[in-house]
Amino acid sequence: MFVADRMSSPPLTIHADDPMQEALNKMKKEGVRRFPVVDKAGKLLGIVSESDLLHASPSDATTLSMWELNYMLSKIKVKDVMTSKVTTVNADTPIEEAARIMSDSKIGGLPVLRDGELVGIITETDLFKTFLELMGARDSGVRLSVLVKNAPGQLANITKAIYEAGGDIITLGTFMGESSENSELVLKVDGVAEADLKKVVEPVVEKIVDLRTVSL
Repeated sequence: MFVADRMSSPPLTIHADDPMQEALNKMKKEGVRRFPVVDKAGKLLGIVSESDLLHASPSDATTLSMWELNYMLSKIKVKDVMTSKVTTVNADTPIEEAARIMSDSKIGGLPVLRDGELVGIITETDLFKTFLELMGARDSGVRLSVLVKNAPGQLANITKAIYEAGGDIITLGTFMGESSENSELVLKVDGVAEADLKKVVEPVVEKIVDLRTVSL
């Protein structure tokens, strides 16, 4: 899966010369928390977040009257508060790489480029939706979490056992285990009862961490 498969496209943008208050109002209207900032030709110049806009204020604001404060705020442009050194990704970047960049850089969104042109934006919300899809959070079935040894053939043993019991694996995720010697697998299985699934899986795993039926 690539960024292009989950990004918002075309992206909602704001112009660098737009007033700060206009950008904030547009964010509230569209229900977003950040805009790529572009020039009149659509070239990416920066990114501005809701936090950038809310924290922007004239210096010595406490000495100003309300009228003077509102006037000065009206003069602040998006380009005055935006981040101009923008971290971007390409449309064909693997989605997990985009997630790693956002996590490591502590940012909530990345403008997406294709051949140098802005074509979208991917945000933490898009990644949350992808995680829900990956884990089958909107699917009914038996949710199984097991510890397996980090050794060849372990996954094949589990999937074979489930298949032979008549089960259909809806989703499967691999996570860090309790030590460097094992991993935790989380599966959502349909077509087999909880008790039967436990019976066939228990002999081929180190431990069943959790087993529950999920009905939506």
